[in-house]
Amino acid sequence: MLTFKEKLAIIETFPELTRHDISMGRVNYHFEDSVLDKKIVVYRLHPNGNGFVYAEQLDGTYPVDEKGMVNIREFTKEELQEVIASSISSLSKQETFIEVWRNSENEELLLRHDFDSWNVYTGDMLEATFATYDAARDYLEQEGFKRPHKNI
Repeated sequence: MLTFKEKLAIIETFPELTRHDISMGRVNYHFEDSVLDKKIVVYRLHPNGNGFVYAEQLDGTYPVDEKGMVNIREFTKEELQEVIASSISSLSKQETFIEVWRNSENEELLLRHDFDSWNVYTGDMLEATFATYDAARDYLEQEGFKRPHKNI
């Protein structure tokens, strides 16, 4: 496991992040140029080495909590660099995210990220709205739909 100082040194290699010291010696790093309302990339990095990185937009690559954060306590240097770079990239993209989901009867629903919401559409009709990708994904899976291999 990387130490707090080692993690800080890695994070500091990303000039687009701004350090914010918070309580109990913990540190947040913000990406001020985010195209989403979300600006915190590194969350509550603690002197004991525990901390989180925003990974909700990374299409299930990492297990995330309800805030869209992945725990980085046991990450290697390479893993930490990769998740931070991917997080920054996900907060930089302005293109529309759309996935086509299909059920066993070949019916299609569209999952689209619109501003801060994840919306499910049947054709042009809005069927449901969710705060997170994970919530939308859970809904679609419960309804018998499967995620495609590629995004639009």
